[in-house]
Amino acid sequence: MLVYRTIERYKVTSGITDKARSGRPPTARSIRLRKAVRSRVARNSRRSMRKMAKELEINRESLRKLVHQDLGVKSLKRKTVHHLTPSIRQKRLERCKGLLRRRGTQDFGRILFSDKKLFIVEEPTNHQNDRILSTAAKDIPEEVKFVDRVQKLQSVMVWGGVTANSRTNLILSRKE
Repeated sequence: MLVYRTIERYKVTSGITDKARSGRPPTARSIRLRKAVRSRVARNSRRSMRKMAKELEINRESLRKLVHQDLGVKSLKRKTVHHLTPSIRQKRLERCKGLLRRRGTQDFGRILFSDKKLFIVEEPTNHQNDRILSTAAKDIPEEVKFVDRVQKLQSVMVWGGVTANSRTNLILSRKE
């Protein structure tokens, strides 16, 4: 069927291009605009679509379609990663090999791996959203009506350690 339709199209249009269609021709996604957007994206790929639409005086959605569909460009979120240069990789490799040489034959049971974490017991209040529902201000108790400027949040520090053979008990310490 595809071959048949292609041959019929060739007979009608003397080529393999589509037939002319009715309807309003696209104005916002023209070839001129496509070239302008392609050059702007090539110059600065972190460019804001909203600002670019404002500069080119076209609808944001039309620009988004032009960029995604016509140019085939995707919007990707940048990720934060630890950048390892070749020199840093080499240093890490040397240090790991040195650690294995020094500790390779010894008992790893004598090494304690530990970690700690601070947990906040009370959430800080946002004074802009801190509202009290009441019919009159005089009905609100004084301890509820006012909040100290300096908030002291209660928190708990949790510490624990692990060796190859055992683990420590969790140690909790309260901070105020």
